[in-house]
Amino acid sequence: MPKLTKTFIDKVAVPPKSYQIHWDDSIKGYGLRVTSSGKRVFVAQGRVMNKAVCFTIGPYGEFTEHEAREKARKVLQGMREGKDPRDAKKHGAAAKVTLRQVADAYVSRPGKLKDSSKAAIDRLVKTTFEAWQNKPIAAITEEDCRKRYHEMLTKGLRGKAPAPGQAVQAFSVLRALINFAGRRFKKVDGSPLITYNPVSVLKDDWITLPERKSRIPESKIGAVWHALELWREVAYNRDTLASIDLIMFLMLTGARIGEASALTWDRVSLSDDDAWWHLPDPKNRNAVWLPLSMQAVELLKSRPRVDGSNFVFASWGASGHLKDPRDMMKKVSEIAGTKITPHDLRRSFTTFGVASCGIDLHKIELLTNHIPRGVTAKHYLETSHLQYLRPDVQRISDWIEAKARVAKHMATGQNVVSLRA
Repeated sequence: MPKLTKTFIDKVAVPPKSYQIHWDDSIKGYGLRVTSSGKRVFVAQGRVMNKAVCFTIGPYGEFTEHEAREKARKVLQGMREGKDPRDAKKHGAAAKVTLRQVADAYVSRPGKLKDSSKAAIDRLVKTTFEAWQNKPIAAITEEDCRKRYHEMLTKGLRGKAPAPGQAVQAFSVLRALINFAGRRFKKVDGSPLITYNPVSVLKDDWITLPERKSRIPESKIGAVWHALELWREVAYNRDTLASIDLIMFLMLTGARIGEASALTWDRVSLSDDDAWWHLPDPKNRNAVWLPLSMQAVELLKSRPRVDGSNFVFASWGASGHLKDPRDMMKKVSEIAGTKITPHDLRRSFTTFGVASCGIDLHKIELLTNHIPRGVTAKHYLETSHLQYLRPDVQRISDWIEAKARVAKHMATGQNVVSLRA
């Protein structure tokens, strides 16, 4: 056996196929593996717990012969003491798993998250935790979490204004990612990569955000609907009309903005005796056919069809459909006397359905595609084909229309009687 010197390694013959190992004559178990492609790699071979182990030290070039020889001594000594060098290598690889890698693994689980949720997580990792993306997730500390959380609370993402809502959302996601990493990534001995979640340090500093209960005031619901009808008559372009119609559709159905805005004509039935719209993959993953009131049917029937587009609320935007009727919502807010968002229209539908129209809460939950939690409702009620609730959704639409008639009379003075002098 030769002594593995630099001269020998530089001149060693390349085998015609496969590989050949040249063992050093002074250190038993230390060798050089030469492949048919000419690659030279240092190896150490011994036994651990009576099992043969061949460990790759590294390629010639990355290691000098002297560096490889010294590492081989340590590796072989460890083997004699019962330490498998491959375990340390695997442990090192596990410890290097980054936040970005964990996030990618988390969002790639089949059937677990909707595209919108995946995009939100990706956005948070790239923005709020930009500095930590390529940092080993196991290296994120309590102090890191505390400092970044308070930065978001007091200065926000760009250091301009407090953002408590973003802070809570971001660290809720981070907590979920670290918990996932603890379950998914293991050390060599099978124990979790992470046994303590550093986000837990925020327990005493965690902000409880106020519940969002904003909605159109009952005294303004008619005025809002009447205004939308007037604006609809003079809408000057396709996107403006789509914005008005989308808002009216949200008021009549209590739908989520994302589910309604992306509605396509193939998921709508405008039959007089069986009108519905279909959500194949909503937020709660419960495919549902929701009833449409007569007012909603007439609204959709009057919607212009756009050549080459299957979207009900088609737009000139890149997505092909309207996403956020922001400008029109500002006008609605002015009429309502308070800031109103698309989700506030959903709250209005829910509140007035129960409080003003006397509809049972479990029916409202179904109409807004929330599966009731009660055992009987959950396991025995029909929760997908909801056409049997059409009388209830009709009651809400009729109530809105009645309020609008009153508002119209008030606006035009039709309810004023002249008194004799």
